[in-house]
Amino acid sequence: MNRHIIFLLIIVGWCACPFFGVQAQTTYAGWCERAAAAIEGDSLTQAQEYIRQALRLEPSNPNNALLFSNLGTIQRRQGQYELALESYQLALNLSPMSVPILMNHATLSLELGRYDAARADYSQVIELEPHHEEALLMRAYIYMQQRVYKFARQDYDTLLYYAPLSYSGRLGLATLHQREQHYADALKVLSGMLVDRGGENAYTDSDLALVYIARAGVELDMRHDDLALVDLNEAIRLDTGQAEAYMMRGQVYLMQDKKTQAKRDFEKAVSLGVPQSEARKWLMRCK
Repeated sequence: MNRHIIFLLIIVGWCACPFFGVQAQTTYAGWCERAAAAIEGDSLTQAQEYIRQALRLEPSNPNNALLFSNLGTIQRRQGQYELALESYQLALNLSPMSVPILMNHATLSLELGRYDAARADYSQVIELEPHHEEALLMRAYIYMQQRVYKFARQDYDTLLYYAPLSYSGRLGLATLHQREQHYADALKVLSGMLVDRGGENAYTDSDLALVYIARAGVELDMRHDDLALVDLNEAIRLDTGQAEAYMMRGQVYLMQDKKTQAKRDFEKAVSLGVPQSEARKWLMRCK
């Protein structure tokens, strides 16, 4: 069940009313129930209105933090990003220590490129839950984008201390090593992921393909084109839908003066969603 519906149904349970029919629908719990049904039916505009009705009916209800958070998520799904930020902030005004609401606000801030605001939210979450995997991972990502590599490393180290087999954490740490040109360290992390591919934390073929692509990127930085080609071939074998693998392999083929194969890979990448403008310069070199 959609987690936003679950939140609303929790509210319905808390505020259960002994009345039924039209009368029940005019209660706080009744509006919440109708909102949950509207979300389930993908009637998001209607769900917004039902939530607003509940908020108007009981503006001081302590459960309104959840309603504002759900309203923000609905607005986010509808592309109403500024309204969503406002709703999440209203939710935080009522419940400033709510980890789920902080995470919602941080995620939207990050999507809008508001890195400092997102980092502040993730930092608050980490203060409340020092081992929160997603918050550590995303704050490390923000530090990486801001080139504050020292703090990014601290977050990755903390994350991997408590979750040593974290796929995203290990991949992020390898990327950090690569950015700092510590190529041997990056290869060690990525090769270790391929060794640990099985067991209860087994990777999907798509997960493995991304690791091979990442390792190929490091190998290209080290000018080990032949090794990169082997990894890219394996990535494509595992997942033929990886556009980045075709783009990278096309570039390797160009280095090897194999223009026909390169052109074919660039065209395949475009068919998988790579913008024509991005591939054009490479296709021009295939003539």
